[in-house]
Amino acid sequence: MGKKIVVVNAGPRLGWNTDILLSEAADGAKQTGAEIERFDLFKLDRYTGCISCFGCKREKFKGHCVCRDGLTPVLDAIRQSDGLIIGSPNYLSNVTASFRALYERLIFQNLTYNVQSPCCNEKRIPVLFIMTSNAPDTFYSELMDSYRQTFETFVGPCDVLVCGETLQVNDYSKLDWEWTMFDPAEKLERRQNVFPGERRKAHEMGAVLAR
Repeated sequence: MGKKIVVVNAGPRLGWNTDILLSEAADGAKQTGAEIERFDLFKLDRYTGCISCFGCKREKFKGHCVCRDGLTPVLDAIRQSDGLIIGSPNYLSNVTASFRALYERLIFQNLTYNVQSPCCNEKRIPVLFIMTSNAPDTFYSELMDSYRQTFETFVGPCDVLVCGETLQVNDYSKLDWEWTMFDPAEKLERRQNVFPGERRKAHEMGAVLAR
């Protein structure tokens, strides 16, 4: 029986950059025989980030977020999975608020505040973290290193893929006001010539994670 891989989309735009790369990674994992369970955070019932109730610090709930809302099935699925593929567009030099909400609760439930054993996660799983941005991918090395290190401490070994200089809309000329920060021709050229390679890379990384 193949591995179970959870795919989480923390972006709102289905059929666009983050969604496309996540779908490629999921397909790569699926082609190795993995079972895919996918969640789109913007479609879930209402949820919040960590509410600092410290329920997960009680022995009976150790490693389990006790807050019950739209994120509960996502956290349960990740806990039972063999790997996590998660992606977010970059909003204001960071991930989306939806990503952060899940991230807070995924990480904090495993944090013990104990120096000798800071993490209570007994099942480490590999993570692939994908981020897309309209800025160059080189802008976010420190940000991605920070997320990678935290994932590796509390979830499992983590690889990252950053896709920068993304195409934001199909036709920049139809905008109500001109986005002079971007060169539409360059954006389109990159979409046609560079993005396909990033799709292949996501596919390959998904396959590696699931093996």
